[in-house]
Amino acid sequence: MPATEKDLAEDAPWKKIQQNTFTRWCNEHLKCVNKRIANLQTDLSDGLRLIALLEVLSQKKMFRKYNQRPTFRQMQLENVSVALEFLDRENIKLVSI
Repeated sequence: MPATEKDLAEDAPWKKIQQNTFTRWCNEHLKCVNKRIANLQTDLSDGLRLIALLEVLSQKKMFRKYNQRPTFRQMQLENVSVALEFLDRENIKLVSI
């Protein structure tokens, strides 16, 4: 496999290192609200831990109400939208997402 393909592979070592580092960083901040992330892809998908992380980092509450117990995918997507709207209102630009 050429070097560039190997670097872009899902199991590239640098990706796992970055993922582990970011997970530990998130968990360090989420400690104060008794939440934890084990897997970034699944644990942030319902928006609850993402909202908690944003509230801890910004020391502000969400502008809108969100679903505390999102049972349907639509509710989960709405929670993620609330988090992204919060970032937009705080003038935080997201690039390449």
